[in-house]
Amino acid sequence: MTSTVGVLALQGDVPEHLAALERAGARARPVRLAAELDQVDALVVPGGESTTMSRLIRVHGLEAPLRARLAEDMPCLATCAGMILLSRRIRDGRPDQLALGALDIEVHRNAYGRQVDSFEAEVPIAGLEGGPFPAVFIRAPLVADLGPDVEVLGLHQGRPVAVREGPHLALAFHPEISGDDRLHRLFVHSLEGRAAAPAGMPTSR
Repeated sequence: MTSTVGVLALQGDVPEHLAALERAGARARPVRLAAELDQVDALVVPGGESTTMSRLIRVHGLEAPLRARLAEDMPCLATCAGMILLSRRIRDGRPDQLALGALDIEVHRNAYGRQVDSFEAEVPIAGLEGGPFPAVFIRAPLVADLGPDVEVLGLHQGRPVAVREGPHLALAFHPEISGDDRLHRLFVHSLEGRAAAPAGMPTSR
């Protein structure tokens, strides 16, 4: 069964994520409204500016619906600013900035430097075939602390840059502009077991 995956379309590389998801075999659609969020099986929370995204989520009336869907274990692929939004705590965030708490991680915003400090690195990802992933880091967050149920999938210079907890996959970098769809395929394929599970049966975590 083909999953419908939304991309939170308030800021960031939305067309690039939509295209990568389609190539990975999903039905992809932008999500800007609560009614659109109700129509997807999973969600990509893209990069952008995390404080601006927090404001736009509230402007579009998405905070409560997002929290509700996350409480129901809606799977998410969170990249860069998306990782910040799904974290439980932002060390250097603004008082009004959203930390939705879907991932038991604590992050530093922009820890890898400003826009001019952007870089690429080859990052080995556990369970990803085909060699290291060409990760693009742009004002990337740093995972400063993580809970006991968070699995580290990838490290750069000894620091976690790819993590998974339950149905959520979070990356400190931008896979959508790497020219490599493997992480989008990994996420989309992870949805297949959930879609196939009979009603009332728990899916694997």
